Amino acid sequence: MPAALLQHPFMSPRALTECQAQALVEAMLTFELALAEVQEARGAVPEGAGQRMRDVLASHPFDVEAIAAGVASGGNAAIPFVKQGRAALPDDLKRYWHQGATSQDVLDTALMLLLEPRLAAIDALLVRCRTAAIPLMQQHAATPMVGRTLMQQALPLAFGVKVAHWALGLEQARRRLAAVELPVQFGGAVGVHSGLDGPGWDDLGLACMDALAERLGLAVPVLPWHTDRQPIHALATALDAVSGAAEKLALDVALLTQTEIGEVAEPAGEGMGESSSMPHKRNPVRCALIRGAARQVHGHATVILNAAAQPLERGLGEWHAEWAPLIDAALLVEGALEQTAVLLEGLEVHPEAMARNLAATGGGIMAEPASKLLAPVLGQDAAKRISAEAAEAARESGRPYAEVLGAHPEVAGRLAPETLAQTTDPALYLGSSQRQVQRAIAWLEET
Repeated sequence: MPAALLQHPFMSPRALTECQAQALVEAMLTFELALAEVQEARGAVPEGAGQRMRDVLASHPFDVEAIAAGVASGGNAAIPFVKQGRAALPDDLKRYWHQGATSQDVLDTALMLLLEPRLAAIDALLVRCRTAAIPLMQQHAATPMVGRTLMQQALPLAFGVKVAHWALGLEQARRRLAAVELPVQFGGAVGVHSGLDGPGWDDLGLACMDALAERLGLAVPVLPWHTDRQPIHALATALDAVSGAAEKLALDVALLTQTEIGEVAEPAGEGMGESSSMPHKRNPVRCALIRGAARQVHGHATVILNAAAQPLERGLGEWHAEWAPLIDAALLVEGALEQTAVLLEGLEVHPEAMARNLAATGGGIMAEPASKLLAPVLGQDAAKRISAEAAEAARESGRPYAEVLGAHPEVAGRLAPETLAQTTDPALYLGSSQRQVQRAIAWLEET
């Protein structure tokens, strides 16, 4: 697969660099050396054995290609890795290498170690998005624009409220992801530490598991979770929530950048948004990259969700199906957020286009408040009919809605022109927009 051209552009370049095959090998080695050291501290491994293993293996050139080839026969990368590590050790240390562990312990924990810095990077990007959104909300807390329902003009709202919803979606997803724990995995062949031998052997397994989590900086699970995939389920759905929030923002921005609407534009940049054949175009490429990444994350989440129920004490294909989607989802989310942060930080807002679009129907978008004004004077049915007739007449003639409404035979002389003008001014019909912006900012700044 030409991944560099078709897959990697949607991902974070930094994450791609830090998540190569060698990084997984290093994470597996980190698990094994930490395991030997916590076992040594509890008398299950001879004194000094852990350091000797580290001295031999820390600089050992593991053959990544051979490990990859070994997956076909062993079913996962941990098995050929463990074989290589054992072969490199002196004979007196071989029996203590990988003691009491199983391949799933190695790989699950290695994946958690690999993902930990990715979640930190994602959190930092989400904070960056929040930081960019707040001044945008403040600046446009009273900037009127068309609110659209079912893709049609509905009623006015402040652009700041729209930004607030983007920011709230991203921050809710951030807090959800921040609550997800990455637990250590250590249970042995069937999850009950039956491969350990040492003083107090019946307590040794759980004690080693807890100590291993502390040493590696991972969460302590209640029990080994070989076929309890709730930690993976929680992580995958939290990543998907982040991608959904970013996709919502990108979709809105892309729709508002359409030539006929033009209310916002992506940040300008050399070559950004250019067409291969149409020099005049400025395509919303960042939005496309965000949405493309998010769609892939949704697919990866589906794979992981479908693998949640795993048989007995070891998954048969379900566990194996999680690995690539989980890592890819994290890299895609990070890539999408890199684009989202730049988008929010440099978003071009065009209030004049918003005003133009509010007037596109001749001001007929204000038919609802006009109807409310007329109802006490003319009755509910007549008010609704007249406000609609005036909206259509304003659209056809290009005259201001308030003027057309005031000249309607059933309205003329019954309401002051100033009252009609004020009632049909979109800037004065923004409801709780400003209060909502204030409330959203207060919530966003809580943490």
